[in-house]
This record gives sequence, structure tokens and C-alpha cells, in this order.
Amino acid sequence: MATSTSTTNIMLAIFEKKTVSLDLYRPLRHYISFTYSDREAQNLEDDLQTLRDLRSDLENPAKQPSPSARRDLLQSYFRALCVIETRFPISPDRDHVNSVTFTWYDSFKQKQKAAQQNIHLEKAAILFNLGAVYSQIGLSYDRSSVEGRRQAVQAFIGAAGAFAYLRDNAATKASIGTSTTLDVSVECAGMLERLMLAQAQECVFENTIAKGSTPGVCAKISRQVGLYYEEASAALSLAPLSQHFDKAWIAHVQLKASLFYAEACYRYGIELHEKEEVAEEIARLRSGISALTEAKKNSKGAAAQLLDALSKLEANINRNLERAVKENDRVYLMRVPSPSSLPPLPAFSMVKPLAMSEVLDASKEKLFASLVPDSSAKALSRYTEMVDDIIRTQAEKLQQGSELTRVRLKEMDLPDSLLALEGHFTLPADLKEDVEAVQISGGPAGLEAELQQLRDLRQVNQELLVQTEELLQKEAREDAQFRSQFGTRWTRPQSSTLTKNMQDRLNRYAGNLKQAAESDTKIERSVREHSSLMSILDRRPIESALPTLERPIMSLDANEDAIVGTLKQSLRHLETLGAQRAGLEDMLKEMKRKDDILPKLMTSTGSYEDLFKKELSKYDHICEDITQNIEAQEQLLMQIQAQNDDFSAIFNLEDHKASREKCYKQIQAAIAKYREIKENVSEGLKFYVTLQDAITNVKQQCSDYVMTRNIQCREMIEDVQRSMAGLSLQDNNSGSYNSGYPPVSQQPHQRPSPPPPAAGQNMSQTPIYQPSDQPAPSTGYNYHHPPYGSAQQQVSPSPYQVSSTPSYVRPPPPQLHPPASHEYGQPAYPGWRGPYYNAPPAQQTGPYPPPPYTAPGPYPPHSQTGYYRPQ
Repeated sequence: MATSTSTTNIMLAIFEKKTVSLDLYRPLRHYISFTYSDREAQNLEDDLQTLRDLRSDLENPAKQPSPSARRDLLQSYFRALCVIETRFPISPDRDHVNSVTFTWYDSFKQKQKAAQQNIHLEKAAILFNLGAVYSQIGLSYDRSSVEGRRQAVQAFIGAAGAFAYLRDNAATKASIGTSTTLDVSVECAGMLERLMLAQAQECVFENTIAKGSTPGVCAKISRQVGLYYEEASAALSLAPLSQHFDKAWIAHVQLKASLFYAEACYRYGIELHEKEEVAEEIARLRSGISALTEAKKNSKGAAAQLLDALSKLEANINRNLERAVKENDRVYLMRVPSPSSLPPLPAFSMVKPLAMSEVLDASKEKLFASLVPDSSAKALSRYTEMVDDIIRTQAEKLQQGSELTRVRLKEMDLPDSLLALEGHFTLPADLKEDVEAVQISGGPAGLEAELQQLRDLRQVNQELLVQTEELLQKEAREDAQFRSQFGTRWTRPQSSTLTKNMQDRLNRYAGNLKQAAESDTKIERSVREHSSLMSILDRRPIESALPTLERPIMSLDANEDAIVGTLKQSLRHLETLGAQRAGLEDMLKEMKRKDDILPKLMTSTGSYEDLFKKELSKYDHICEDITQNIEAQEQLLMQIQAQNDDFSAIFNLEDHKASREKCYKQIQAAIAKYREIKENVSEGLKFYVTLQDAITNVKQQCSDYVMTRNIQCREMIEDVQRSMAGLSLQDNNSGSYNSGYPPVSQQPHQRPSPPPPAAGQNMSQTPIYQPSDQPAPSTGYNYHHPPYGSAQQQVSPSPYQVSSTPSYVRPPPPQLHPPASHEYGQPAYPGWRGPYYNAPPAQQTGPYPPPPYTAPGPYPPHSQTGYYRPQ
């Protein structure tokens, strides 16, 4: 085993098996001379020399300048071996090529070796080395680039194809006898095929990440990588491979399996987060963390690069998990399913083993072509077609027999009726899955808690509306009080003209809330009205709700037990016949796999037809067994039909079927009603959460508006006081005018403190007031655009502007827009249009955002259906 690392991964390659020097030239030439003639041996001298050179080059890998040249050599030599197999019988028999012994060492335990006097070990070893060389070619590419990874994929699927071909065509034959090695066994070849496919899929995954595919696509490809590694790991953990490989090698495969499963969970979680399916996202991420934690326990001997990748992935998953949990706790409030209840992660394979049948096809090889008559090849093809026809015909008979049994038993409602009599009830699979899904989601018993959530959320929204309206009403009352007190001197716009947009939105939300309350009432009424119908879904197990098949109250001959016992015995006999059919089909396939008459065709001197008849006769006993099985089944089904008629009559089976179907329909109706109510409740919860965000937004805007109006109020009071103080100076001695407010001179250095800023406001923002050594700006009424009214409203400059710089510096008010915009308010916090609203941003008329009081809110959502449809 060899390893290779890049900036992104670490992968494995397989070492070749080693052999000993062997001369095929002399034994084969002697066989040709003895079996055919010296002249034939002389004519085939070039072919024999070619074969000698191929074997010699095989024994010395250093002769090949590159892995690709080594691969081509192995393929050419394997095709030559296929030619030799059909023309030279190599075995210990006296009349065969009996002086050739092939010896090969185990690739993973190089002290173990196998020696056989047949060509099967040689072919298996060559196929193993072909897969090993393909894997080495894959590691030779620069897998830090897209093109390098693409080339590596082709090499690894070539390796997988070689090991698959070894498993299917040579491993079994090479493992016959006592002298064999485990590396060419069926188990090892299958494991290596999975490993090579895993590495090929891993390269595809890295290219998918590099080109920026969606998280869902990346998750599917990553999951398939993990599945391939899991299959390889499963084979390594079982005998006979579990004690044959190095522990570090096994740890590498296991760690990769866990790593890519967790990677799939991570990528799939990103896709779920985009869909706002936060509950499943949390469950998937937790499953990934669990896999990584378990992998760390068995990571002894694994490469440090893999452990580092594991740590980075774990950190990424933990970060996303923490974010998802917070969002679920604060916004979604969804129930997190257990990882065991989740369906398997979707997977998609982008690779498959290279079809080696064409690469290794020896039909066009010219080596020793003169030794095999063309008539022999044609005879073999004809014989194969005859065998295939027998197999196909018998397999169809077996399949028809099994299908007939299934249909007839379903018509007789067996064995379900017998199970019902014993108290073992079953639901149809699809209905069972629907009931389990309902029970997992809480069932009808859990609806009350969700209805309470609706009531609570409705109350919260109602209270928010009241609080917001009270803010506006209080400000309007104060404005009216000052307007009444100061008369024409109180020149700022009335509150009702500025708060119309906000009041309209509050009225609309109030209407929505009223309509939603009516919808809630409908849902609660539906729950009460259908509680008896849906109560069946709370039965655990659900089968307990099915009607029982009762024994007859009165019987004349009391033979119920005998009828039931006879029917059960017949069903057991029918099951036995079905098992026999499966065994007969396997016997047919195994017989065909072992059926090789080529040596007999090549040595036969009689008629091919006689040979075919003799060889095909070995299938006769299986065909006869199949015929007898089908006939016995027909007789037994007729017997079961009669017995079932007696059983149905005594136990009134028709009434039981009718009551059972009625129960099925009741369960289906209950599921449909539950889903309808559940959907309406979910829609209501989403509605209230969205409405709460919208009302909270309006409340924040109202708070900003009230705070700004309070500041304006204090400024205007000061202006009025100054104006009135100026009038009083005209009468220096009278002192007869009293405005009801303390004069300006009584407050030379301070002013009432503004209210504290709303949540999220930044007090460090530049105030709208200028320092004392600068000309004072307008006091809040000389605006280019009205702060709350429509865009067409024009407000004249205030007659109460201060004519000179005040003798003190005013403290900065809570955060407002910069003076250049002359607008009140700003969003309560950055990004107040949260990620759950997709309303387009309002157009800006200047360098600063427009006031939030005229901007349309994110509520209502773009679409609402069902019970909760805004007005």
C-alpha cells in the first residue's frame, strides 16, 4: 500500500503482487509438438517468443518506463493468458501441460505465497496487479488542480473495474485448493473495488466544491463518498480480511467514512438553513458531530492530515449548529427530531467501475490462432445459447409461480386473517407510515399545546398594538395641550398629520389581528368537533384500534381449532415450496457459471450434437424439480382455497373485512383532518411571528417619532419663552407679564435632559446641533422634506428661529439623522429589515436613508393563504 497527499486529501494506492521467474516457452512448445506436430510448433515460434517476452517483462517492472506502460503490458499479457487457457490445458494431468507452476506472493502479507499448476492463479494475479497499477497512476496526478483530479478519477475507476473483474471472473477459481492468498479472494477484490470507487468519488466531490456547486449537490456527492468508504470499512471489519490488513490502513478507511458522512451533514445543513428548515438542520448537524466524535476514538494510526481535516470540519459544524439552535430558540420554536427518525441522507454516485470486458477482450488476439478450429468456437457459442435458453425458460416459470402465490393469497386475505385471529394486527404499509408520522409530530393530544401557543402569540401582538397606540395618543395629547396653551405661537405641524401613515398601519394590523382571532376560533372549534375522530391516532400501538376477529359464540361441532390448524399447516407447506423455488433458481445460475465445455470441444473427435445432448442433460433434473414444484403449488393452492372458505364461513370473515376497511377509512379520515388542522396551526404560528416583527418595527418607529417630537417641543417652548421675554423687556419696570414658565435667564447653562435612546441607537453619532462658536442651524422646522407627512407637504420656516448663538452648548440629543438630511428618526437598529423579510429597500433621495415613518413595513408577507389572509 502506498499513500499520496495533496493540499486537500490523502489517498491510497496498492502495491503489485510479486512473482518468480517462469519459462512458458519450452513447456508450451513441447505440448504443441506432442499434440499437434513439429511443423505446427515451428509455425508458432513467433507467438511463443512473444509470450516469453511478455512474461519476462512482467517479472521485471523496472523495464517499463512509466505506470502507463506497465498497465498496457498487464492488459496484453492477460489477453494472451485468455488465449492460452482455451488452447493449452495446464494441470498436473499427464496429457496436459504439467511442468508449469505459477507462484505469486500476497501483496499485503508478502511472506505468504501461493503456487498452482493451473492458469487461474496467474490470471487472478495479473488482474490484481492491473488494479494496483491503475491506483498508482491515480496517485501520480497533481490532484491540487481540477484537471489533475479529473485524470485521477479515470485512473481510480479503472482500478475499480480491474478489481471488480477479478471478483466476478477469476477470484473464485483462483481460490480453489489449499495454496492460495487472500489478496485475490472474492472478499478482498470486492473491498478494493469499493475503496477505489470511494477515491474516485472523492475527487469528483473536490471538483464540485471547486466549481461552486450548490450545498445540496455537494451533500449528495459527499454522502456517496462516505457510503463507498463505509462499504469498504464493513468488509475490512469482517473475516477473513479483519486480520489481514494493517491497523493504520483500517483506521484510514474508517476515518474517511465518518469524515464524509459528517461533510454531507454539514453541506445538507446549509441547504436546510436556506430553506429555513432549522429543526432538521439541527438534527443533521448533531448527527455529523456524533460521527466525528466516534471516529476520533478509532483514529489511532491515521494520517495527521486527516485528523486536521476532521478538526476543521467539526469546528464548522459546531459553528452552524450554534447559530441554528439560537435561531430556533428565538424565532422558529420548532421541535427538533431525533437523528434516528430522519430519513437517510440523499446520495448520488458520479462514478462506476470501468467496464473491463472490452479492454481485456481476447477475441481479436492472433496468438496461437491456428490451434483452435473455427468450428469449435462456433460450437461453443451455440452451446452457450442453448444453455441460456434453458435458464431463461425455467427462471420465468419460477417467477410466475411466485407471483401466482402472492396474488392468490392476497385474494384470500391470507395470512392477515389468521394473524388477526391471534391478535397480531397489521396496517397497510403506507397507512402505517402516515400514522407514525402523526404520532412523531405529537398527535392530536399535542394540538392543545400548539393552540395555547397561538393564544399566547395573539396576546403578545395585542399588547404590542396597545402599547404602540398609547405612545402616539400620549404625544398627541401633549401636542394638543401646548397648542391650546400657546395658540398661534405653537406653529409646528399637528400630530395627526404626521402620524397618519403609522396609524394606518396600526389599524391595518389590528384588522389582521382580529381576522386571525376569528381563524383561531375556527381552528379550536374544528379541534373540538373532530377530537373524537382524531382520538384514534393517539392509540399506541395503532393496531390496537383495529377490530378483532372473534371466535363464534356458538358452534355445533366445535371444529374451529381443527380448521385453523389445518389452514396454518397448509400455509407453512406453501412457504416451504417458495423457499425451494429460490434454491432451484440459485442452483441453475451456479451450474451455468461452472459450465465450461471448451476443453471438451477442443478434444472432441465425435459429433458436436452428441456432446451437446450429453452436456445439456445435466440440467434435466433441475428442470424436473421445477415442474414438480409448480404442480405441487397448484394443488396446494386449491386445497388452501377450500380450507379458507370453511374458515371464512365459521369466523364470519366478510363482516370482519368490512369492519376493518371501515377502520382503515376512519384512520385515513383522522389523518387527513389532523394534517389539515396542523397545517392551519402552523400557518397561524408563522403569521403571528411575522406580525409581531412588523408591529415591533412600527413601535420602534413610533418611539423614535415621539422622542424627536419631545425634543422639538422643548426647543419650541424655549423659542416661545425667548419671544415672550423680549416683549417683557419693553416695559423695564412693570414686570407685569408672567408666561407661566421660568424665564430663559433662569436656565443659562442647562436644559431638560432628553429621554434615553431607544435600543440599538448609537449615541456617538454626530448631533444635529452645532457648537457655540458656529452659526446655529434651524431648530427643527426648516426642512427640505417633511419628516412625517407626504412628499408634497411643504413646511414654512419657523418664525421662532433663534437670532443669535446661544450662550451655552446644547447637549446632543438621542441619535437622529445627520443635519444634512433634515429628517427625523432612523431605523431602530442596523439591518432592521431582518433576514425573514425580502421587501426591496426604499429608494433614497440623498446620502442618508429616508425616515422610517413613511417607508412601507415588511408586513404583511408577500403571500398568505388559508385561515390567515391579511386584509
